[in-house]
Amino acid sequence: MIGAPRPDEAARRNLLLLILLRWLAVGGQLATILFVDFGMGIRLPLAPMLTTLAGLVALNLAQFATSRFLVTNAELLGALLIDVTALSVQLAFSGGATNPFVTLFLLQVVLGAVLLEVWSAWLLVAVTSAAFALLAVVNRPLPLPPEYASSLSAPYLVGSWFNFTLAAVLAVLFVTRGSRNLRHRDAHLAAMRQRAAEQEQIVRMGLLASGAAHELGTPLSTLSVTLGDWREEAQARGFTRLTGEIADLEAEVARCKQILAGILFAAGEVTGEAPARTTLRRFIGRIVEDWGRPELVRLDDCLWRDPPIVADRALAQALVNLLDNAVEAGAARITLTLALDENADREEEIVIAAHDDGRGFPTEFLDSIGRPYQSSKDRRGAGLGLFLASNVLRTLGGSLAARNDARAGAVVTLRLPLAALSLEKRA
Repeated sequence: MIGAPRPDEAARRNLLLLILLRWLAVGGQLATILFVDFGMGIRLPLAPMLTTLAGLVALNLAQFATSRFLVTNAELLGALLIDVTALSVQLAFSGGATNPFVTLFLLQVVLGAVLLEVWSAWLLVAVTSAAFALLAVVNRPLPLPPEYASSLSAPYLVGSWFNFTLAAVLAVLFVTRGSRNLRHRDAHLAAMRQRAAEQEQIVRMGLLASGAAHELGTPLSTLSVTLGDWREEAQARGFTRLTGEIADLEAEVARCKQILAGILFAAGEVTGEAPARTTLRRFIGRIVEDWGRPELVRLDDCLWRDPPIVADRALAQALVNLLDNAVEAGAARITLTLALDENADREEEIVIAAHDDGRGFPTEFLDSIGRPYQSSKDRRGAGLGLFLASNVLRTLGGSLAARNDARAGAVVTLRLPLAALSLEKRA
């Protein structure tokens, strides 16, 4: 799929467009000067006017030669200011503000609004408005023949200047706001395309996981039955050590079955298990207790009430993934903060913040948190934990944010509407 050009490539294209427009302007000015001087018999100072055109030609050649390098906003602004200066010189030698071509200043303003940053566009408005006013008093009057001669009153010139300034201001307002709306739309479309791609990856991973879970279910069931038979054997009951090892193996097999059930649940398959009713405080506490190393977690309970909820297994797995990631990042202590907050719509939100004292996130990964396979770990499958957690939060109408703590470690914050887990909504 062909995407939008990179910002540096877009700036280069804008510069090439400006160069093309300048060639057209040079050609149009040259034709107009020659026609007025030789065709209409109105004598113009050809030497300075043609020298100005030669300067624009030299500028075009220089910018074309450097267009393959990085093009900045300052370079584009400088080029447009040179164009404004050149046009001001041409007008100063041909009647100033009385010259009908003085409205070409508006073209520079529109180009600035399209090609430059907002502050640069407003700078062009100020410069062109000042140039228009200056040309009304500093100019070389045209020696017009009697049949072309006319005079413009001072109020007319003031009105023309005000009209130009007003048109320039409105043009910049419209173009910059229109461009901003288009950028917001493009960003929204890009986010939707990214989300669709992530959903496609989730579907593929779900199919793969559910298939593997189904295939692993049979050997695990066989192991469970075999271990049960061993435990009932008379010879096994006579060996305390063997009985303990069989019990450990049965516990591990049960844990494997629980993990596979979670995979099937996350893949969207019904396991026949009824939704468990609980409270938010008990739900989080149970997740910490069932985790492999609960002694590393300190639960900071900031709840002012304990709302009843439905235990969401996908959310529980997302929290387990966060705890596992913290341990893999070298954390020796994890603080899990639980609170209720209100969002902009005054709806209650569950806020869960996991603060660890590990290595934190590499800076280059913070902007891509939540994308699949974005991780500093080099093992296979790394980077899926935060991706799956982010998708679970998004499915529930929430969000995931990550940052590095100024002192040590990282902070991952999960926010989701309380209504997403409420008993009324799940009923």
